[in-house]
Amino acid sequence: MSALSAATLANAAAARVASWLEPALLLGFRWYVAWQFLKSGWLKLANWESTLYLFQDEYHVPLLPPALAAVAGTTGEIVFPVLLILGLLTRYAALGLAFVNVMAVVSYKQVLLAAGFEAALGQHYLWGTLLLVVMVFGPGRWSLDELRMRGRP
Repeated sequence: MSALSAATLANAAAARVASWLEPALLLGFRWYVAWQFLKSGWLKLANWESTLYLFQDEYHVPLLPPALAAVAGTTGEIVFPVLLILGLLTRYAALGLAFVNVMAVVSYKQVLLAAGFEAALGQHYLWGTLLLVVMVFGPGRWSLDELRMRGRP
């Protein structure tokens, strides 16, 4: 067996292992990002007065009045993660949550872009990257989207 044949066989074996791990990896990405935003959304709901204060005085959401921005942001942090967890309308949920993520950075840029907050900004980069992977590759086999597609011709 030539070295090229051995490498081809090894590559095929690695591809089989990777295809077996793919649904778990995509599920893990979906759940990790969803959990981060869901925690934030629940915290906002649990203390709505503080949330309104933050949107009025700390977060500077462009184009929206603070109260509307608080409702929209909190709704996005609750609805999109639930859809991601279920793997339902997953690409749209990932896109919506990516928008929430970008708006969080834009709205709080005076802190997140300041020196000493690189790690906090790095979290947003990580979440954005994981959401991009889900948007590009889809939710994986372990999702309601996949179950819905199996029944279609």
